[in-house]
Amino acid sequence: MYSLPAAYSALLTELAKINSRGAGFRALTVSLASGEDSLSWLCAQPYRPQLWWQHRNGHEQVALCGAIRCYQTLYQAEQACRALPGNWRIWGSNRFAATDSFFFLPRLMWQQDSRGERLTLFVQSDHNLQEDAQVAVRFLHGLRVPQPLPLIRGQLQQSQCEPEQAEWSQRVNSALATIAAGELEKVVLARTMDLLWDRPLPPEALLAASRRANPHCYQFMLRFADDSALVCASPERLWLRQQNTLLTEALAGTVARDIDPILALQQAQWLLQDAKNQHENALVMEDICSRLQEIVSELEVMPVELVRLRNLQHLRRRIHGKLRSRSDARILQRLQPTAAVAGLPRTAAYAFLQRHEALNRDWYAGSTGFISRQKSEFCVTLRCALVQGPRVRLYGGAGIVAGSDAQQEWQETENKMAALAALLPTRAAPLQPRLTGKPPVAHSA
Repeated sequence: MYSLPAAYSALLTELAKINSRGAGFRALTVSLASGEDSLSWLCAQPYRPQLWWQHRNGHEQVALCGAIRCYQTLYQAEQACRALPGNWRIWGSNRFAATDSFFFLPRLMWQQDSRGERLTLFVQSDHNLQEDAQVAVRFLHGLRVPQPLPLIRGQLQQSQCEPEQAEWSQRVNSALATIAAGELEKVVLARTMDLLWDRPLPPEALLAASRRANPHCYQFMLRFADDSALVCASPERLWLRQQNTLLTEALAGTVARDIDPILALQQAQWLLQDAKNQHENALVMEDICSRLQEIVSELEVMPVELVRLRNLQHLRRRIHGKLRSRSDARILQRLQPTAAVAGLPRTAAYAFLQRHEALNRDWYAGSTGFISRQKSEFCVTLRCALVQGPRVRLYGGAGIVAGSDAQQEWQETENKMAALAALLPTRAAPLQPRLTGKPPVAHSA
């Protein structure tokens, strides 16, 4: 096992051996014994894009630095994967609409899992592999030593909601009227909170705080070429594909989780027994199964279970199936957006959002993860923040069904945004999670 400087030297030695002037690919891997935090290492590097990702089970961390090639859609990334080794991964995010995405084949990957820590340098060219090896040499020479993660400091200068609470109530009432007319069963409304500080906020510091505070979530920071960064702590898997086996889930039905364990248990029992939330989860599950019918066989739905997070609790049903053919782009088209983030029926709910929401969801309620020929995995981009210098945009959504209350749904979005907002240095009072012994009605991710 190598220290970081020794690992760089070993990779440079291997690069010097590449003399092919034709198309090709290489993955050069060295084991690490650095004792460093991969997030601290990643954030010291000058290259973009960057992605730090941790599985919600905590068994894998990945830090990606730099790109050999970028792709604008998952379909493009999938086509590129077909010419790569089966275990090479292309990483990135889909926006809510899934028509505009950001994916990249990384140059350098720091991976930590049950096999230990290792650094892998990727070299790939459609024309001249030796030329790309020379590019990789210059890349390695530009790497920097890890630095301590910065602290989250600053004073809040301004906060602004979109929509404000009065407008939110009007949108909820419009949704309820549409549901009463029989045009919708459910629609998920979203809102944002823009927070402006007196100085830039380091996204890596927010992620570091989140990975301590929000266990059992997919944790990631995707830093784009323009230095804006998406930070996320999502509890929800969109799908996992292993060869032709597909796993997805219906995560819908929500209640607060009080800091008092007795009250939290009471809230959990209420959620498990509440007919309205059970119905909500069943709607999402049935919609997912219906969408998958044409591309999978042997669908199996597991019993409902409880997912406990730091300040929220959810109902979840896991769904298993066998794919008739492997296509991650086709899975994305079938699953995103799910009923848990858009509504039912899908087309009518999406049309309602275009008419009434007046909000650019951007990356919120999209999906983030990786694809390869052997395996793919994506989480739903929930509990997220878009960090752009001193500006942080938080997102929250609430599912509106017959009987929903605008005030309760507003508070539900507050509690969801608090997953990251509670980690910021000075925040607007409405973002404090209001957790009480009385279970609130809540219906979405």
